Amino acid sequence: MDDPRRPIKKICIVGGGSAGWIAAALLSEHFKGKVAEIELVESDDIGIVGVGESTIPPFLQMLTRLGINEQEFLQEVQGSFKLGILFKDWKLKGEEYIHPFGYFGVPVELGDLYQVWLRARAEGYTRGLQEFAAASVMLNEDRFTLPFKAPRTPIASASYAVHIDARKMARYLRRFSEARGVTRTEGIVENVTQHPNGFVESVILKDGRRIEADFFIDCTGFRALLINKTLGVGYHDWSQWLLSNRAVALQVTNPTPPGPYTLAHAQDAGWCWRIPLQQRSGVGYVFCDRYCSDDEALATLLKQADGEPVVDPWIIPFKTGMREKLWDKNVLSLGLAGGFIEPLESTALHLIYRGMDFFLRFMPDADCDPVLITEYNQRMTQDYEEIRDFVIMHYAMTQREDNAYWREIRNMEMPESLSSKIDLFKVNGTIREGVDLMFRSVSWQSVLEGMGVKPRAYHPLTDRIDFTDMPRYLDQGAAAIRHAVLGLPTHGDFLRDHCTAPSPEWLAPV
Repeated sequence: MDDPRRPIKKICIVGGGSAGWIAAALLSEHFKGKVAEIELVESDDIGIVGVGESTIPPFLQMLTRLGINEQEFLQEVQGSFKLGILFKDWKLKGEEYIHPFGYFGVPVELGDLYQVWLRARAEGYTRGLQEFAAASVMLNEDRFTLPFKAPRTPIASASYAVHIDARKMARYLRRFSEARGVTRTEGIVENVTQHPNGFVESVILKDGRRIEADFFIDCTGFRALLINKTLGVGYHDWSQWLLSNRAVALQVTNPTPPGPYTLAHAQDAGWCWRIPLQQRSGVGYVFCDRYCSDDEALATLLKQADGEPVVDPWIIPFKTGMREKLWDKNVLSLGLAGGFIEPLESTALHLIYRGMDFFLRFMPDADCDPVLITEYNQRMTQDYEEIRDFVIMHYAMTQREDNAYWREIRNMEMPESLSSKIDLFKVNGTIREGVDLMFRSVSWQSVLEGMGVKPRAYHPLTDRIDFTDMPRYLDQGAAAIRHAVLGLPTHGDFLRDHCTAPSPEWLAPV
């Protein structure tokens, strides 16, 4: 019996940067030089956005999947560690909270410390929720170790991600991919040809070279050259919920050792980020141009940058949302070509990885069966929308009314998918888990608590727990976490001793 399949013999990735080279690395590692040829087309003359420098823990799963040594990688990309995000001035000016990675480190009956804490608070207990999160205590004390290196201590309840230099990461993954057979072609795509059925047939470079393939991955950034300009796939605009539409970005020196967290500091028209690497920090201001000009945004950023600029600032206009279809015909869109959610929770690189993970699960033959395409698009849309809702929640729960920007946010109508989730939480702290499980209950509990959102009651099953000695038990648990944390090296010392990139002054051996 003849095999009806037409296997993919060649995949062309159009565009480099983080999206292109993550795609190339994952394809080359999984194909092992046997499944299909991989060619990546990019031009040094086309700049990349390059500000996706903060990650979340699943990024490290990608490194493991690629067989990349984490220590070596961090040295190459001047990386530092990230235990969570510190949010300043989001609920009200002068208040801050932490979204930690990991889980709460005090074991309790029923397994949900948050519910036990809610009951304890209802009975007069005063200790804060984040005192039970090892990642939060480490972050506050500027301490770090790899949690899996302390398996029988409270530190093991923490998790971590990394801060990276995006351009250095792209160069690292380029070397990785080329060593596994990926062909890099330098050139600017000027035209795209299509088959009669609408599938992309080839890309034609400015110098006339023609590159044919069976499948194309669009990593051309906001230009979306294949998915939008060629195939005409539209865009779901989410700017009615996420008002920011511009960012100014900058790189500055580190006057002090980098802290193990990303800073998200709310401003009068958006928020500023600080992502500390070993040798410099990435800083930026995500803002709404109806409330702030480019010059005003840059002035605000420079005032708060806490370091000297090492490059000229650049402006990034954007529209928050995603493609109506991330995969259409024989074109898959990744990164900014597929969608953009402002970097408040550092999800850009995760969505690239997820996009490739699901493509490899649903990988088609050259005919691209519509069933696979539909399943992929539904699954990835769920991820995008869950991340969208989690980011919107930081804004929607604000209590700020100090200017027109924050008043507009307070008065906006949330997506039903988010408002119903918050209504559920307000009953007794129940969290509706998502399909990705990237932001688990601890994330929602930490952010909602930080934003002042309180359940009306605790879960009824918590009443079965004997609470006679519970306050003392909780105090002992928090004390054990703090004692373990204070025995750790500082984040700067850990970087110097384990994954030093050459060599700012603060990293020099003592």
